[in-house]
Amino acid sequence: MTVPHIDDLPGEEAPARHLEGWVARLAAGLAVGLSVYALYWVLFIVQPQVYRVSFLLIAIVLTFLLFPRVRGGQAGVTPLDWTLIAVSIAAFAWPLVDFSAFIYRAADPRPIDVLLGTVVVGVVLEATRRTVGPILPVTAIVFLIYGWCGPVLDRVGLPLLAHRGYPPDRLIGTLYMTLEGIFGVPLDVAATYIILFTIYGAVLEKSGAGRFFIDWAMAAMGKSRSGAAPGRTVTVAGFLLGTVSGSGVATTVMLGSVAWPLLRRAGFAAETGGAILSAAGIGALLSPPTLGAAAFLIAEFLRISYLQVLVMATIPTVLYYLSIFLMIEADSRRVGATAAPVETPGVAALTKRYWYHFTSLAAIALLMIAGFSAFRAVFWSTVLAVAFSYLRRESAMTPARIVDALRDGATGVLGVVATTATAGIIVGVVTLTGLGLKIAGLIVAFSGGQLFLTVLYAALAVLMLGLAVPVTASYIIAAVMVAPALVQSGVPLPAAHMFIFYYAVLSEVSPPTALSPFAAAAITGGNPFRTMMLTWKYTLPAFVVPFAFTMTPEGADLLLQSPGARTLWTALTAAIGVAAFAAAFGGWIFRPATLVQRGLMAVAGVLLFFADLRMDMTGLAICGLVLVLHGWAGNQVRNRETRG
Repeated sequence: MTVPHIDDLPGEEAPARHLEGWVARLAAGLAVGLSVYALYWVLFIVQPQVYRVSFLLIAIVLTFLLFPRVRGGQAGVTPLDWTLIAVSIAAFAWPLVDFSAFIYRAADPRPIDVLLGTVVVGVVLEATRRTVGPILPVTAIVFLIYGWCGPVLDRVGLPLLAHRGYPPDRLIGTLYMTLEGIFGVPLDVAATYIILFTIYGAVLEKSGAGRFFIDWAMAAMGKSRSGAAPGRTVTVAGFLLGTVSGSGVATTVMLGSVAWPLLRRAGFAAETGGAILSAAGIGALLSPPTLGAAAFLIAEFLRISYLQVLVMATIPTVLYYLSIFLMIEADSRRVGATAAPVETPGVAALTKRYWYHFTSLAAIALLMIAGFSAFRAVFWSTVLAVAFSYLRRESAMTPARIVDALRDGATGVLGVVATTATAGIIVGVVTLTGLGLKIAGLIVAFSGGQLFLTVLYAALAVLMLGLAVPVTASYIIAAVMVAPALVQSGVPLPAAHMFIFYYAVLSEVSPPTALSPFAAAAITGGNPFRTMMLTWKYTLPAFVVPFAFTMTPEGADLLLQSPGARTLWTALTAAIGVAAFAAAFGGWIFRPATLVQRGLMAVAGVLLFFADLRMDMTGLAICGLVLVLHGWAGNQVRNRETRG
C-alpha cells in the first residue's frame, strides 16, 4: 500500500514544476530554510513585521520557482520568473532595510514606498493566481478599485456602498506599510499556526503514520460482516488521515487510492463510492488537531487559544461524522452492499507494533491543556513524532526523511500563504472603507431584523463566496463582512465565527463546483456531477448544525461555551435530529421508508435542531410516531409474507 506524494495530489493548488539541477537544489534549500525559520520563530523572538515580511518574501520566491505562469507550462524557470523573483526581493527587502523609519510613515508614504508597495501587491496577486487560480486575485482587484472609487458609487445610485475614496498612496500605505493589510492577521496565521501544522503533518507522512492510520481503520472496521463496514472504514480512515493532511482534497485522494477497490468489492457504485470518499475526506477540515487553515484564523480573530477552538468544534464534528455513518448505513442497506473483509493484521497487533504514531496526536491536546501555546504544542509534538519514529527501522526519520519533511512542509503551505496575503488586501480595503459594517447593515436590513433570515442570508453569502475562492479566503472575507451582521442580530461572536467556518468548509461539497467530489470521481470513474450531488446528500445534515448553534441561546451550548446538563440535552436532541435527517435523505429506517415517513422525519429533524424544549418534544413525538408506523407497516408485510 502506498500513499501518494503531496506533489501528486490535485487540489486547490495548481501542480508544481518538477525542477532539476541547481534550480531544484535552490528551491529545496529555500523550502527547508523556510520551515527551519518557522521552527526558529517558535523558540526565539522575531519582530512581527520582520518575520511576516521575510517569511512572505521566501514564500513568494519559492512560488515563482515552483509554479509556472500557466498550467502545463515550461518545465524550467523562465526569464519572466527570474524577473519577478528579482523585483520581489527588492520590494520585500525595502521594509527590512529601512525598518526604523519605514513603519512610521504609513500615513504619508514616499514615492519609493508607493512604487515598491505596488510591486508587492502585484507579485502577491500573481503568486496567488499561479497557486489557486485567477478568481481570488480578480476579487482583490475589484476591492482595490472599490477603495479608490468610493465617491463614484454615490453618483451611480449606490449610496449605501459609497465612501470618501482613498488615493493609491493611502491604499498602498495601509496594505504594504502596516500590519492591517498584506502582512495582517491572515498572513500571520499562515506563517505561524499553519506552517507548523503542515510540517507536523509532513513528519507524520514521512514516518509512515498516514499508511498506519489507513491500515488501523481497516483492521478496526473492515473485518465486519456488515455491508456498511467498507464505508465505515473509509470514514474512520478519513478522520485519522485528516490529522496528517488537513486538506479535504488530499485526504480524498489518499483514501481513494487504497479504499476504492474495497468499496467496489462491496457493491457500491462509482458515484456512491466517490461520495463516501469525498465526504470522509472533507471531514479532514473538521478533524482535530488540525481542523483546517480557517480554524487557526478563528483563534486569532476571537483572540482565544486554539484549544478553545478545538473544544468549540467537538460536538459539531461528532455530529458531522455521525451523519456520514448513518447515511452510509442507510445507503449500504438500500443498495444491498455486501461485506468485503480486508486481509490485515488485527487491531491489537497493529496497535502494539505502531502505537507510537498516536502519541504525538495526544501530545498536542495534552500540551495545550497544560498551558502550552498551540505553536509550542505542535513544535514539541513534532519533535516527539521524530523521536518515537526511531522505535522501528521502517519508520525512522533519517536525516534524508527529515529534510524531505521540512521541504514538503514549506511547499505544502505556499498556496495558503499566497491566499492569506491576498485576503489581507481585501481585509485592508474593507477595514479602511468600513465596507464590512455596510454589508452587515444591508444583510440585517434585508432580513427585516428576523434572526432566521439573517442566518439564512449569511449562509448563502458564505456558500457563494466558497464557489469563487478557497475555504481560507472565504472564511477571512466573511469574517469581516458577514460576521458583524450575525452579531448585530444577537448571535454570540464565537457562534458567528464557527457558523462562517462550517459553511466555508461545506462550500467544498456545494453545487455547482466541488473539488473533493470531482477528485473522487476521477479515481472511481464515476460521473463528477452525480458524485458531487451524492456527497452533498451525505453531508446535508451537517448544513443544519450551524443553524442549531446560532438560532437560540440553548443551541450555542453545542459549542461547549458553558457545558452542563442543558448542553447534554441539546447535543442528544441534535444527534437524534441527525438520525432523523439520515432516515429522510437515506430512505431507510429498519427497512425502506415510505415517502410520507421520510417527509415526517425531515420535519422532525428540523424541529430537533431548533434548540427549544417545545420544539424538541414535538420533534421527538414525530420521530416516535414514524417509528410506530414504520414498525406496524413492517409487521403487516411480514404477516402477508407468512400467509403467502
